[in-house]
Amino acid sequence: MSIAGPEQILELAMSGSKQHLVAAWAIDEHSLSAISQAVGMGVVDATVVGDKRIIENVCHENGIEAADINIIDNPDETSSMSEAVGLINRQQGTFLMKGNLSTDKYMRAILNKEKGLMDPGAVLSHVAVLKMANYHKLLIIGDVAIIPLPDLKQKVAIANYLIRTAHALGTDNPKLAVLAVTEQVLPGMQACVDAALISKMADRGQIRGAVVDGPLSMDLAISSEAARIKGIKSDVAGDADCILFPNIESGNVFYKLIALSGSAGQAAMLVGARVPAVLSSRGDSAKTKLYSIALAATLAK
Repeated sequence: MSIAGPEQILELAMSGSKQHLVAAWAIDEHSLSAISQAVGMGVVDATVVGDKRIIENVCHENGIEAADINIIDNPDETSSMSEAVGLINRQQGTFLMKGNLSTDKYMRAILNKEKGLMDPGAVLSHVAVLKMANYHKLLIIGDVAIIPLPDLKQKVAIANYLIRTAHALGTDNPKLAVLAVTEQVLPGMQACVDAALISKMADRGQIRGAVVDGPLSMDLAISSEAARIKGIKSDVAGDADCILFPNIESGNVFYKLIALSGSAGQAAMLVGARVPAVLSSRGDSAKTKLYSIALAATLAK
């Protein structure tokens, strides 16, 4: 079974075992609303580390049910993040969530060599799932937020994260498009060379669990009409489940453009740490944060 829309991620998350969310400095209305909804749906049990007075006031003012959330009082933003990571390391939670704190503080705590959540040699990356209004299924994309210019090793890691996410969402043999500006293998363009190498690695079984093709331009990845006009024969073209971007600029611009121009919903998380870690913007809606919680809970299983 493949999932056609983000609301089905919620259904999938509700169908399995309940996970335990640990949220750091979730003191804002959207984060607390999303957490409360996820608890009410049976997706998670939740612990929120942050200023208890602020959390209870925000819940009271916005009609959010706080009684079912375990609140650990910590009035300091940075210390709350460290305490949340500590709970994960002590196996008192199965995944992490960023509340109303800056991404750099969130990342520093996760990447801390002594007390963080990274194993030696692991690659921390970002996976986003979104539904374009005019595309027939979900797109799983990366990296649009963490690695500025991934090298070949990092791109292979990102490819595997995208494939794993697709599997968790019910697509057993996803189609992965490795993007470049053109479908031609041009030696002078590193994105084209890397895409061709990743495609061949998949052919040889070094990357498993997906049909991989590249380099492909964006129009070829998601438009069967473009593939027909250009005469491209590919099992991926026009029907991609996953898209691997060559750099953060292209991925981030695409993600934000879709989000602002009619996305039917999106979710985002960090991958590569010991547990999934919800990474949404402080300005994201409660719905986006709820979808992100459901996505991370599904991967945590």
